[in-house]
Amino acid sequence: MIDIYDVVQKPLLTERTMARLDESNTYVFRVHPQANKVQIRNAVERLFDVKVLAVNTASMHGKRRRRGRTVSKMPDWKKAFVTLREGDTIELL
Repeated sequence: MIDIYDVVQKPLLTERTMARLDESNTYVFRVHPQANKVQIRNAVERLFDVKVLAVNTASMHGKRRRRGRTVSKMPDWKKAFVTLREGDTIELL
């Protein structure tokens, strides 16, 4: 079982995610790769004291990085799109 503090690792703050936040009250987080939607929902509700309507996830493949002659790969990671009920907000900054 993953601890709720390990499930949500950090918020993703980009132009695209901020646009999504403005139009549909959806926050984007980097989450633990083995976390499922139920664990993500429970963690966000308990950490930020909000009501979650929906959770969508996407597994992101790590990019390949070249360092001289060697080619390495960054680790795979998962992001979660968390939609909150209208009126609920999360203070990110």
